[in-house]
Amino acid sequence: MPRPTVLYVSDLSYPARGRRYCDEDIYLTSRLRDHFDLAICHPEDAETLMRGFDTVVVRNSGPVIDYPEAYERFREQARATGQRVYNPLTGKADMAGKQYLIDLTDQGFPVIPTIDDPAHLERLPETPEYVVKPKAGADSHGLEFTTAENLASTTNKDGVLIQPKIEFSYEVSFYFVDRDFQYALHAPDPAQRWELTPYDATPEDLEFAQTFIDWNDLDHGVQRVDACRTQEGELLLVELEDLNPYLSLDRTTDETKDAFVEAMIRSIQGSLT
Repeated sequence: MPRPTVLYVSDLSYPARGRRYCDEDIYLTSRLRDHFDLAICHPEDAETLMRGFDTVVVRNSGPVIDYPEAYERFREQARATGQRVYNPLTGKADMAGKQYLIDLTDQGFPVIPTIDDPAHLERLPETPEYVVKPKAGADSHGLEFTTAENLASTTNKDGVLIQPKIEFSYEVSFYFVDRDFQYALHAPDPAQRWELTPYDATPEDLEFAQTFIDWNDLDHGVQRVDACRTQEGELLLVELEDLNPYLSLDRTTDETKDAFVEAMIRSIQGSLT
């Protein structure tokens, strides 16, 4: 039987702050090649090149706001032809924009309270400063801090989110393959988001993270649940990355990396059946 073919989408030159996308994808593709016939392409070339591949694995391809037309063509072509994509294009979180943060707030999930209209400010806890950021943003692009008095002028445009500025103890990320937890990393210093160290997740932490994985309801794929620990000890969702989450594998042990890769290989193989 011929081996499955994979088109692996990555922007190896993307200048991520505090991370090297290319190193992670070089490592992952070197491991995946033992099980798949694999080619790497830039996200702007995926729509043209994906024909003939059994699946398209979207990895560290950078924020889609940098190439929105190419990304939309890719999605349309994949749907029209029934092309398998990993992660599947049915994700309800970052893959579809930031509206889900408002929806989860309205549904009472443990998420940083989020609105998109200053007229609804009473839905947020009162705070000296608020965070305003684009719904289509990524990597803190367009993020601003402002006061309640200045919210109207700051948000005098479409497509923004408004959140209270949270004073948190640290940020923590939980990494999943399919619906299975793999490992957790945290940033002890709030000012150093990507200075990550291993984190021993408690059963309560995992229950929190699993809630959002179950909500998103993806059959296959890699997801990262980002949360902050408030001064009161509560975990609140910052974002659910279900499109191309950076995995920070270089911050894990060799044993953790091996276990993650094996899980990802099984997941990709399972998505082809």
